[in-house]
Amino acid sequence: MTEKLPTGSQRADHTTEDAAQERWEAVDRYLTDLLAPDDDALTTALTASEAAGLPSIAVAGNQGKLLHLLAASMGARTVLEIGTLGGYSTIWLARALPDGGRLISLEYSPEHADVARGNLARAGLDHIAEVRTGAALETLPKLAAEPGAGPFDLFFIDADKKNNPQYVQWALKLSRPGSLIVVDNTVRGGAVVDRDSTDPSVVGTREMYAWVAREPRLDATAVQTVGVKGYDGFLLARVLS
Repeated sequence: MTEKLPTGSQRADHTTEDAAQERWEAVDRYLTDLLAPDDDALTTALTASEAAGLPSIAVAGNQGKLLHLLAASMGARTVLEIGTLGGYSTIWLARALPDGGRLISLEYSPEHADVARGNLARAGLDHIAEVRTGAALETLPKLAAEPGAGPFDLFFIDADKKNNPQYVQWALKLSRPGSLIVVDNTVRGGAVVDRDSTDPSVVGTREMYAWVAREPRLDATAVQTVGVKGYDGFLLARVLS
């Protein structure tokens, strides 16, 4: 079958998009190299994750540094992460915690969790950061039932997007006034504005936004981002009460 070639306008659109992505990536590399360069532990975490076949969806270096700065600026002592992957973001967050701080990260995949534990151990953070395996909606109730499990000062949610509404609700249950909730990948390349989308990730994200907007105990905003991870964004919410 003869391949249908793109029209001139379609080719121009693709060229413009490619040029924009190249510029975004170049700026990200420039900013990251100057302000948030990877060190041996972070580089090894990415290398080990790639070698283990994990998807290349960890946060960018400058985004990891943002998480670190948020945790450090608020004096966070406890962090709950939902979605560990290879532990790259976990390292950034755990490094912001003081002596005696605690980070719990929930990861669905046992294989991913093993890689993350190895990366945290090599980074010297396994005494601070603990990775628990299982579906988060099953492990969260168990965590909530543990004496002294919360409240957590900072939450980073970067797991399956269809369950974002439930994850944010659990974060609120395990929070205190002043806690911060960060949810990643909440723009979905702009698809979040498509009210007719049947994509579970888009549907879940839209439901999360609607729930947060109605919740009087949360004060929130969202930011669009571009860079090495393409076009996306994140939600930031502060717990009021």
